[in-house]
Amino acid sequence: MRLIRFVTWLGIYLFAAFMVGGVLAEGEALREFTSQKGQKIRARVENLQGGKVTIIREDGQKFTLPVTALSAADQAWLAAWKPTAAVVPGTSAEANVTVTTAQINEVLGQPLFVEESLFQADIAATAQRLGWKQESQTKFSSSFRSYPDENYRFLNARPYSAALYGEDSKVTTLSLVFANKGDFFGAAGSGEKHFEKEKAIGGIEGLRAAMAKEAKAIEDCLTKVLGEPSRQKFGEGESRHNVSRWDWKEHSFLLSSVDDEYVGLQIVPLQFAEDRGKASRVSDSTVRDRVRGSLEKRSNGDVYIADIPMVDQGPKGYCVPATCERAMRWMGLSADMYLLAMVGESGLGGGTSFDTLFGNVGRDIKRKGRSFETIRGDLKMRTVKKFIDQGIPMIWGMFSTKEFNELANDRTTKRKEISDWAAWTKQLDAEVKGKTLPPDTNRAHATLIVGYNEETNELCFSDSWGERYLERWVRLEEAEMVSQDVVYVVDF
Repeated sequence: MRLIRFVTWLGIYLFAAFMVGGVLAEGEALREFTSQKGQKIRARVENLQGGKVTIIREDGQKFTLPVTALSAADQAWLAAWKPTAAVVPGTSAEANVTVTTAQINEVLGQPLFVEESLFQADIAATAQRLGWKQESQTKFSSSFRSYPDENYRFLNARPYSAALYGEDSKVTTLSLVFANKGDFFGAAGSGEKHFEKEKAIGGIEGLRAAMAKEAKAIEDCLTKVLGEPSRQKFGEGESRHNVSRWDWKEHSFLLSSVDDEYVGLQIVPLQFAEDRGKASRVSDSTVRDRVRGSLEKRSNGDVYIADIPMVDQGPKGYCVPATCERAMRWMGLSADMYLLAMVGESGLGGGTSFDTLFGNVGRDIKRKGRSFETIRGDLKMRTVKKFIDQGIPMIWGMFSTKEFNELANDRTTKRKEISDWAAWTKQLDAEVKGKTLPPDTNRAHATLIVGYNEETNELCFSDSWGERYLERWVRLEEAEMVSQDVVYVVDF
C-alpha cells in the first residue's frame, strides 16, 4: 500500500514542483531518489532499519517504504548510508554539538559511546563494552540486561537494572532504572529465589531518600556537561509522565523521577523525544505475519511459539508486569515492566493485580488496535490450542510452588532425551495418577503459556526469569493443580 502511495504522490509532487518550485529546507541534505519504475523525487533520509527506509520530502511529508522499491543505485547508496548528527534547532543539541564523546563517557562513568551514533552501534559490541549479558535474541529484536552489584555506578548513581534494546543488531534504546519500589525491596535472588523476600533498610522513607539522592546525582552530572535540562511530558496514555531532558547530537537523555515509584534514565533518538515518546503503530498484517511465522510444529507433536522476547524480572516480584511486557511487545505494543508496575500499582518489592493492571492499560492497548480478554475456569487443551495455533501466547495466573518448579525442571530436562514419545506418554499417565501439587498463595505468579503437545497432553510455559526458563514443560493436569483458574490474552 505504501508503495502504491509512493508512486501516486510522486507524480502529483513532480507536477507541483514544476509549477511552483520546491522549498529546500535549510541545512538538510537532499538526494534525488528513483523508484523501480523510474519516478524521481528529492528527499532526505531520516531512518534506515529492517529493510525499510524513511524519507522526508522537501515539503516535510514523511514516507516509509521498502528499500527494494528504489533503484539499484539508490539501494547501493543506502547500504553505505550513515546518519549525520541530528541537531534540531531550538533544542539543547544545538548548543551541545561541540561536546565530545570522551566528555560524555567521562561524566557517565562508563564507555557507552564510540564515535558513531549509539543508534548505529552494534548492540552486542556495546553490551560487551558495558559488561551486560544477553537477555533475549529473536529474529525481530534483541536485548541485553544487567542487574549490577551495589558498587556499579552510572552517572554517580547506582542502577538496579540496566538494559539495551535493539533491532537488526543496532541499539534502539538504553534504559537504566535506579532506586525503585521493586528492586529496592527485592529478594534473595532472581528466578525461583525471588519469592524469598528480604527487608530493605529504611522502608519507604529509605526509598524516598535514595530516590532523591540519585535523581540529584544524575541531574548534576548531565547538567555539568550538557547544561540545564528542559522539562516535558513523555510517553502515551497511562504511562505518560514528566521528564527532564538533555540533548546531545542525535541523542536525548530523559530523566524520570516518579514519587514512590522509580528514578529512571532513558537514552532515545532525538526525534523520538521531539515526538514525546509517541510510538508508531505496528500494522495488524505485520504482527499477524510475524506471530504465525514463528509457530513451530515439531516432529514429536510439540506446537511452540518461538521468538517471544524474554524479559528478566530480576530479584523482585514483577512477574505480572514482566510477563505482560513480553505479551504486549509480541503483539507490536511498546511496553516496559517498570512503567507497567507503576500503572498496575504494584506493591513494594512486587505484587501486582492482573485486573488493576489491565484495567488501567486497557485503553492504551485498544488505542493501538489490539484487545485483551479474560478467560476464567479450568485450563482446557482446546482453549490452549485456540490461541497457540494463532501464535498468540496466554498470560497464566498460577502458584509457582517449590514442588511444581522441581517437577517442571525435571520434566523439561528429561524430555530433551526422549525418542519414544508413546512410551513417554504412558510414563506421564502413570506419574500423574494420584499426584497432588498443593497451591501456595504466598507464591502467586504469572507466566506465559507458549505451547502444547496434544498427544502427550503437555503444556509449555515460559517464566520471566531469563533464557534458562524460556521453555518449560509439565502435564496439563499438573498445571491445573497450581492454576489460579484465570488466563489473560492480548490479541487482535
